[in-house]
Amino acid sequence: MSIFNAMNTTASALTAQRLRMDVASSNIANANTTRATVNENGEWVPYQRKMVSFQSKEQDFRSYLQMASNQSSTPGQGVKVTEIVDDDEPFKQVFNPNHPDANGEGYVQMPNVDPLQEMVDMMSATRSYEANVTSLNATKSMMMKALEIGR
Repeated sequence: MSIFNAMNTTASALTAQRLRMDVASSNIANANTTRATVNENGEWVPYQRKMVSFQSKEQDFRSYLQMASNQSSTPGQGVKVTEIVDDDEPFKQVFNPNHPDANGEGYVQMPNVDPLQEMVDMMSATRSYEANVTSLNATKSMMMKALEIGR
């Protein structure tokens, strides 16, 4: 087991949480974007909310078997982002007949982004990021103390 395992694990979590914050920021920035992409019919489609999926870096059967039998000499190897997926929630219909993207009935399809939910996700990612920074600083402090022993 390397002395840098804890730092590598924390670094992977920092990277994942930073991406989660970036995706939430993108969702907030595009909360009113009615022309994000063009579909196969050549029509504009509103922005679709994005979500981040995480997964443990260890995913082979052997690692689970060793963990279950307590024979694993290495702790977890951190997390990785598996994918950024679109939220399948339907678009919001807002009545605004003066909008250039309004349909014949006066309704506009708005993105499926809830700014309140995005702020909660952003706060959660920020707190996780801060916790991982604290863990990284504690690991760094322990390594510095170990180096002082040799003096």
